[in-house]
Amino acid sequence: MQTSMTMAIYKNFLGHAPDWYKKTIIGCLIANPLIFMLDPFLAGWLLIIEFIFTLAMALKCYPLQPGGLLLIEALFIGMTTPQHMMHEIEVNLEVLLLLVFMVAGIYFMKDLLLFLFTKLVIRVRNKTVLSLAFIIASAFLSAFLDALTVVAVIIAVGLGFYTIYHKVASGKEFHHDHDHTSDESVADLGSNDLDNFRAFLRNLMMHSAVGTALGGVMTMVGEPQNLIIADKAGWNFVEFFIRMSPITIPVFLMGILTTIMLEKTKLFGYGAKLPGAVRQILVDYDKSMDQARSVRDKARLGVQALIGVWLVVGLATHMAAVGLIGLSVIVLATSMSGVIEEHALGKAFEEALPFTALLCVFFGVVAVIIEQGLFAPVIHWVLGFEGTTQLVMFYLANGVLSMVSDNVFVGSVYITEVSTALANGEITRDQFDLLAVAINTGTNLPSVATPNGQAAFLFLLTSAIAPLLRLSYGRMVFMALPYTIVLAIVGLLATYWGLSDATQWLYDMHLIEHHTGVPGADNSGH
Repeated sequence: MQTSMTMAIYKNFLGHAPDWYKKTIIGCLIANPLIFMLDPFLAGWLLIIEFIFTLAMALKCYPLQPGGLLLIEALFIGMTTPQHMMHEIEVNLEVLLLLVFMVAGIYFMKDLLLFLFTKLVIRVRNKTVLSLAFIIASAFLSAFLDALTVVAVIIAVGLGFYTIYHKVASGKEFHHDHDHTSDESVADLGSNDLDNFRAFLRNLMMHSAVGTALGGVMTMVGEPQNLIIADKAGWNFVEFFIRMSPITIPVFLMGILTTIMLEKTKLFGYGAKLPGAVRQILVDYDKSMDQARSVRDKARLGVQALIGVWLVVGLATHMAAVGLIGLSVIVLATSMSGVIEEHALGKAFEEALPFTALLCVFFGVVAVIIEQGLFAPVIHWVLGFEGTTQLVMFYLANGVLSMVSDNVFVGSVYITEVSTALANGEITRDQFDLLAVAINTGTNLPSVATPNGQAAFLFLLTSAIAPLLRLSYGRMVFMALPYTIVLAIVGLLATYWGLSDATQWLYDMHLIEHHTGVPGADNSGH
C-alpha cells in the first residue's frame, strides 16, 4: 500500500512530463542544499543553470512549477530571503502590471488586429517584403511602446491566423467552436500545409521578436532598463536617442539586411512561404468577415481603432505607467464593445497570468544573484580596464550576462556601479556617458541570443502559440543565432571604432552637451 501510494505521488509529480525530466528536477532539489553548504557561490550559479534548463524544457513542462520548486527550496536554505524577493517584485511592479493588464487589453482589440494584419498578409505576396514589414513595424512600435506589448500584439495576430486555418482544415466553418490544440481532426491533405504554415508563422514571430530588440534599444522608453539608464544619466528622450544612434542605427540597418539575407537563402529555418491553400482560406475568411460585418461590428472596429490611437499616444508620451494604460484599454474596449460579464473578462487574463507568476519566480532568482554576489567578480574585473577597451569589455560583459540573466537586472546593476564609480571620482563624466551607452546596447543586443535574455522573447516562448508552432527554446536560440551574431558584432565594432569619435562629433555639432558632476544632480542642463 505504501509503495503504491509513493508511485501515485511520483506519477502526479509534474504530471505527464517525461520521466527523465522528473528525475532531473528531483536530483537538483537533493543536490542544491548539499552544494550550498559547501560553496554558496557555486550553488547560486548552479541554480541559474537549473532555472535556464527549466526554460529550455518549456514545451515539456511549463517552467513555473519546476522553477518555483527550485526557488522555494532556495528560500528555505537561505540563498535569499522572501523580503529580498518581494523587493525585486516591487521594483518591477510596472512590468507585472503591464503583463496583467496590457496583454488582456490587447485581447479585447484582437478583432481590429486580425482585420488589419489579415489584409496585410493576403495582399503582400512577397515573403521578404512581408517579413520586412513585420520587423520594421515591431521595431518602430517598440521604440515608443513596450516590447512586451508589441509581442502580445504579434502573438494575438499569429494565434488568430492559426486558429482560422486549423478550423477549416478540420472540416469546420469559420463560426464554429474548435479545439485548435489537437491535430487529430486535421485532414491528411491539410497536414503538410499545416506544417508549412507553422514554419511561416514561426518566421514572422521571430522576425517580430528581433524587431522589438532593434527598436527597443533606441529610445529611453523601449526597454525598462533604458528608463533606469536615462534617469541615472539625466538624459531626455531626444538626447538618449542621439547618444545611442552611433551604435543603434548601424545595428538596425544590418538587422534589416540580415532579414533579407535569411529570407533569400532560407537558412536557419527562414524563407517558409505561405501555402496557397492557406492563403485561400485567409482570403475566404476576409471576404466572409467583410460580408457578415454589421453596422455594430464596424462601429466596434472604429472604437478599437480610436483606443489604439490612445494606446500609442499614452505610451509614447508616458502619461501613466504602462500597466495603468493597459487597464484603461480594458475598460474602454469592454465598455464600448458590450463585454460586461465576468466570465467574458476572465478569458482575457488566461494568457498573461501564468507568465506573470513565472516572472515573479524569475525575480526571486534575481534576488539570489544579488544576495550571493554572482555577478560582482565580473563587474569589478571590467571596471579594471581603461579607455576604449573598457567600453568594449562593458558591452561584452553586459551582453554575456544578459544571455543567462534578465537584461533589465544586468543593466540596472551595471549603471548603478558606474554611477557609484563617478560619484567616488574613479571615472570622468564623459567616461560615464560612454559607458552608459555601452551598457544599454550591451544589454539589449546580444541578449537576443536566448529567450531568458529578454522578457519579450521569454513571453513568446511561454505563450499559448509557442507549442502550436513547435517553437521550442532550442529552436528559438537557433533561429535567433544569425541575428545574435550580426547584432552583437556590429554593436561591438561600433562601440570600439565609432562610439568615442561619434560622441565627440555630436558634441562639436552641439547635438548633445557635456555633462558634469554626479548623474542625477541638478547640473545636467535638463
